[in-house]
Amino acid sequence: MSSASLKKIIPCTKNQAVEMVLDIEKYPEFVPWCIEGKIIAKNESSDLITFNGDLKVGKSILNETFSSHVSYHRDTNKIVVTNLDGPLKYLKNEWKFKEINNNTQLEFYIDFELKNPILNAIMKKSFELGLNKIAKAFEERAIQLYK
Repeated sequence: MSSASLKKIIPCTKNQAVEMVLDIEKYPEFVPWCIEGKIIAKNESSDLITFNGDLKVGKSILNETFSSHVSYHRDTNKIVVTNLDGPLKYLKNEWKFKEINNNTQLEFYIDFELKNPILNAIMKKSFELGLNKIAKAFEERAIQLYK
């Protein structure tokens, strides 16, 4: 399995950061390697937002679709993402949000394993670099939308 975590301050409020992360249909506009995002069966209550989502990632004809279940728990300011279908054997992904002086401290944790052992070995080697690129993309998106 591959796992990583990072903590980053992004220039927007907590609610804006949560909204940006949950809006997976906009990911192709700013997230590296994201070709398409689709939300399926969204449910919302006063304390919980849940939906299933598909993300198509890759380049050109070399791409894969990841299907996940996404839950945002308002009381803990946490988004939890788990794998439903696609090339992943296992996925646990958490986003935590804490507002600090109209900025947001974003904590991101991911633990996953691909079904294909060769691709899994390749991903382990370049994963940190990819994660940092994605984090930078969210920071730049926040600047573009909210500052």
